[in-house]
Amino acid sequence: MLRKSFVIVIIVSICSIICCKKAGAAPKQKASGKETESPEVKKIDRVLSKMSERAQKEIKISDKEKFLKDLKIVLEADEKYNDGGNLSLLFLIDKTHKVGADEVPRDMIHLESNENYLVNKNNLNLRRPAYEALGVMAAAAKKDGVNLTVSSTYRSYEYQKNLFDYWVRVDGLEEAERESARPGTSQHQLGCAMDFAPVDDAFAETPGGAWVYKHAAEYGWSLSFPKNYEDITGYRWESWHFRFIGVEACKFQEKYFCDVQQYMIEFIDLWRTEK
Repeated sequence: MLRKSFVIVIIVSICSIICCKKAGAAPKQKASGKETESPEVKKIDRVLSKMSERAQKEIKISDKEKFLKDLKIVLEADEKYNDGGNLSLLFLIDKTHKVGADEVPRDMIHLESNENYLVNKNNLNLRRPAYEALGVMAAAAKKDGVNLTVSSTYRSYEYQKNLFDYWVRVDGLEEAERESARPGTSQHQLGCAMDFAPVDDAFAETPGGAWVYKHAAEYGWSLSFPKNYEDITGYRWESWHFRFIGVEACKFQEKYFCDVQQYMIEFIDLWRTEK
């Protein structure tokens, strides 16, 4: 009788152990970080891997989940700006990404000198979001005692072709490539870029230049070709050339992309095409 009881106890104990294992009572090994990353987090790494070596070193993304939230805010804001079939305000256009001669913004507004800013050329036009943001920014500058003058805005494909050919004749091809875009590769053709006057390095030393450098991002305007980034942008420093990308994008650019417009727009272009 005792022997049977002993055998029954052993059998019951073994069954209990087996049942506990099946029920998951034993601790499981934690999955590695890579295995728990979401598809979108993994996508960030894939996109970054396709950017230049310098970009990968300078772009700082410590919290990828927060980065994704900020990215979605920027993309949603860009959708709101875009109407009438225009290209995105964050459209990548540079020496290797082009548009055709028929690309003309559909919501442009003519600029005229007014109480907030001056224009020093005829036939200046900007896309509506850029036009409206310029007015608000110039009014703020005026309150601070600063007068802004706009010298160049939208340029057609043909206008840019003639301009580039002119600089080739004046400075030669190599130098022209550093400071003038070939037709179809200019931000000006998008209708959301402008040049302040004077259109030379001296602009940075003017009260207007100092004010714009400090405050432009608050109104959605971003310096396109900063100092010491010719290897990234393809152009030498242009202190006078700003592009409207929206307030949200300006904050995003400063927070993660070393405040380099080219980095951010390249990333977004890759993000939109990466599967």
